[in-house]
Amino acid sequence: MPRMTSFTSEQLAERALQHFWVNGFHASSMDDLVKATGISRHGIYASFGGKKALFLACFDTYQKSIVTPAFEVVEAPGATLQSVSDYFEEQISLGERVGLPGPGCFVTNSATEVAPGDPDVMAEVVRHNNRLRRGFASALHNSAPHLEPRRIGELAGVMVIFTNGLWATSRRVSDGDLLREAVRSFLTLLPETKQ
Repeated sequence: MPRMTSFTSEQLAERALQHFWVNGFHASSMDDLVKATGISRHGIYASFGGKKALFLACFDTYQKSIVTPAFEVVEAPGATLQSVSDYFEEQISLGERVGLPGPGCFVTNSATEVAPGDPDVMAEVVRHNNRLRRGFASALHNSAPHLEPRRIGELAGVMVIFTNGLWATSRRVSDGDLLREAVRSFLTLLPETKQ
């Protein structure tokens, strides 16, 4: 990649995100990041102070450019479990278009690779999972208003765990229908949401 002489910190984070997402944090050296971003080591340090700060900036970039466009169907007012199903289908279809196995979810990958030993990364993982939980809880409430708030919270938490597992699984399967079947089976395991 040609070296960029003029760039914004957002552009740097976007390029770094693509590299970290596929390769992870620990396997990414500063030389790798220079090659992947087209920005000099000096430019990276001047913008972020180092690899760890650049990695942390990638979480905001991921939320804005990947999570928000994908998850807004679940966060929309009036979203239901059908909206959740639509979210999963859109992401699985995207994976098929790009090619499965895919890179999975940047946050889920980071949760297993980095977060256990790094409180800053753990905080980003928690923030992401709380966002998913709120969206799922709202969709559950709209689909099954008869459920107690405590039960909705429990089910939303299980849905977050399922979602993280689904995207981790997408890193090792080449058939999107396997992911679709997992979604279908999981959603049918929520019988109490139907009256």
